[in-house]
Amino acid sequence: MFRFVFYLSSTFVLLDFLMNVIWLPIGAHNTWGFRTPSEAFLATYNGTGAPAGWNWCLSYLATAGILIGFDASGHIAEETKNASLTAARGIFWSTVVSGIGAACTIVLFLFCAPDPKTLFSFGSPQPFVPLYAVVLGQRAHIIMNVNTTIAIVAASRLVFAVARDGVLPFSSWVSRVSPSGQPYNAIKVVWGVAALVTCTILPSNVAFTSLVSAAGVPSAAAYGLICFGRVFLTPKKFPKPRWSLGVLSKPFQIIGIFWNGWVVAILFSPYVFPVTGQTLNYAPIILAGVTIIALISYWVIPEESWFPSARISKFVEGQPQDLVSPEVKQ
Repeated sequence: MFRFVFYLSSTFVLLDFLMNVIWLPIGAHNTWGFRTPSEAFLATYNGTGAPAGWNWCLSYLATAGILIGFDASGHIAEETKNASLTAARGIFWSTVVSGIGAACTIVLFLFCAPDPKTLFSFGSPQPFVPLYAVVLGQRAHIIMNVNTTIAIVAASRLVFAVARDGVLPFSSWVSRVSPSGQPYNAIKVVWGVAALVTCTILPSNVAFTSLVSAAGVPSAAAYGLICFGRVFLTPKKFPKPRWSLGVLSKPFQIIGIFWNGWVVAILFSPYVFPVTGQTLNYAPIILAGVTIIALISYWVIPEESWFPSARISKFVEGQPQDLVSPEVKQ
């Protein structure tokens, strides 16, 4: 059943993309009109108070998260046939599709969005919601925002997998599945946390932005650290995968180090200058606190409590013989 949920989610994403490409230009033409190429590609707006160079860099805040989540096929590899090939190819092509689709979407918004004065006159911390409402109508724009809830599919699957390994608090309850095999409890957890995070925008836009940044930083940092390890720590020791980029692997790993480092810097940066307690981006503080707790847990809690060796043995013994390494067979 989960396979069909993914199919349905992918269909909604494609439908949302096509509706943006078709519907949004029509609505923009009927309201404030299109921006000229000069306005779309050359005009700048400094609403942050930062120096001009860093203000331009902060524009990546809107696009830094495009590739975060491209590894969704890796999270469901355990339920995928021929995963060593299928999951790897899925990760690669999801990156390609995300990049191409995002580039088209950015160009679309550059031409269809109003001038900055009009955009920020809506008075909303997230101006794209009222933008859709103005361009498409009070009712029609709702369907364009429903697409964001589809992230619940991948997120709940990841939470279930982590809880199944006994890492999360109340893992026994979170990892429990329904008689039909669906991780309903994990879905409830993700829905609840997502609702609470969304509600933080009501009292403080800074709190909301900080939490969103803090949520994206671990993924970007992890991607960068993996690339760093492959380049400098295990350049020749890493097991040869069944599917890889071949000679292009090393260049892409180097690009990944610098790109993800750049993304982390953007997500850590304040977005309003001069910086005060009201405008401070608390993402670095949040991540530092979580890291300290993780390090303390690493040294205090025995390794066997985090990931029992019996669980690893059970997993290995349950694999088909052709997937078990010679050392294990002996």
